[in-house]
This record gives sequence, structure tokens and C-alpha cells, in this order.
Amino acid sequence: MNVSTKPLEAPNNNISLKMEKKRRKSIVSHFFLCLIGLFFMFPFIWLLLSALKTPIEIFQFPPSIFPEKAQWHNFVQAFTAMPFWHFTLNTLFLCAVNIIGQLISAPLTAYSISKIKWKGSKYVFGIVIATMILPGQVTMIPMYIIFSQLGWVNTYLPLTIGAFFGSAFNIFLTRQFIMGIPNELSEAARIDGASEFRIFYQIIYPLLLPPLATIAIFTFTGVWNDFMGPLIYLNDASLWTITLGLQGFLSQHGGQWELLMAAATIFTLPSIIVYFVGQKYFLQAGASLSSFK
Repeated sequence: MNVSTKPLEAPNNNISLKMEKKRRKSIVSHFFLCLIGLFFMFPFIWLLLSALKTPIEIFQFPPSIFPEKAQWHNFVQAFTAMPFWHFTLNTLFLCAVNIIGQLISAPLTAYSISKIKWKGSKYVFGIVIATMILPGQVTMIPMYIIFSQLGWVNTYLPLTIGAFFGSAFNIFLTRQFIMGIPNELSEAARIDGASEFRIFYQIIYPLLLPPLATIAIFTFTGVWNDFMGPLIYLNDASLWTITLGLQGFLSQHGGQWELLMAAATIFTLPSIIVYFVGQKYFLQAGASLSSFK
């Protein structure tokens, strides 16, 4: 008995047409995303190209995008014009201390709010969330008065001590991720006699890699780019961070824009590198924010 296979060709054709349409839509969407990404990258590209120009090329009109000859020595002069490595080490020290403080305090607070049943935990979490709407300018003067009376001005303590008490956003981010961890894991550990600290550090904490990486990225970029905090509390030039160093560089070499562009390019690179290294965890942690409980 002969069975015709012609009726089966139509579904196959429909599937191939759908796949072709899907592929075309994907190409078009990726093309527009690349254009948008190039649009947002243009300021950094302009910064990098300006750092390779001569002073005449920077101020010429109409402006030229590419330099006639790359002036790589601008980066060397930017390094030698100020104690760049000293300011960088100061900034990296502040970044490391703040990251350690946030990675300890935020998960502990989030775990106590989300997995430990105690009276008033929901109200405490609401207060923590409410502090996110409080502008930093409101607490700037009271905090300075407190740190001044403690004798902490012109030290790194005002810029680091707050990290060990948690950040509202970091607590919120970690709490959202912990809420997605099954309660059976911690309940089984409690039945076996494990303490809450042991449950947290041996079971919950190893599962928090995405939010912890995100916290580290946000903390690094926040401390690395912070200008107002060091400006308020650091008077000694030996304690300056790289942001204050760039401000001092601008006041001393304001006319040498090519050197300032080179210094600003070097200053921007670490934040970009850190983001691309931790991008995978950043996206995973962002998915946990989609379910606010």
C-alpha cells in the first residue's frame, strides 16, 4: 500500500518559514541593539580618541574624530604628572574594605529577615526599604557632625564603617534571592541540630554567589567613583582617592586636556572591566528582583 508523503510537506514548510522569520527578527533586533550600544559607548570612544590627540587637534574646528597620529605618551605623562598609583592604591583599599563589609552585613541582615521567624521582621524590612528614598544630602551634615565629634575626620573610618552595617539596596537584593531558596534546606539542617550561623554560612551563603557578585560590583563602582565622601572627610593629600587626585590634576593642569582625557580614560577602565567580568552574576541577581515578596 502506497502512502503519499505530500501532505507532510506543508507543516515542514510552515516550520521552516517560522524559523526564517524568527531568524530575521533576531538579526534586526541585534542590529538595533548594536546601534544603541554604540550610541551609549560613543562618549567613552570620544574620550579615548581625545586622549590620543595633540592639544591642537582637541580644539580644532570642525572637530576630527580620529587623531592624525596616536599620542600614546599622553598616558605616560598623565601617570607622571600626579601620584597616580598612590591614589589608586588608596581607592582600592577603600573598595576592598567596603566590599568585605557589605558581603558580611547585607547577607546576614537579609537572612534574619527572610528565613528566621521573629516578631516584627516584616516591619523592620519595610523600614529598611523606606530608607532607600532618603537622599544622601539629608544626612550629609548630621553624619559629618557625628564623625567630627568622634575625631574620625581626615581618616578612612567615615568612608568604611557604614559598610559593616549593611546597605538598604544590598539587603533588599539579597533578601529577594534568599526568598527563592527552599525552606526544606534550612529545616533539615535545624533537625540535625545545626545552629542558625552554621545554616547560614554552610548552606545559604554558598548559594548567594549571584547577588554577592552584584553587591561587589555595585560597591566597587560606587566607592571607585565616589567624589563627595572623600572631598568632605579627607583633608590630607596622602589620603586622597583617585577622584580627588583627578580634581587636583584638573586644577594644576587645566589647560592640558589631552592629559586629563588620558587620566580619565585610565580611571574609567576598572569599572568597565569589573562589570564585564561579573556580568553573568549581575544578570542572574537581576532576575531575583522580578519577584518582590
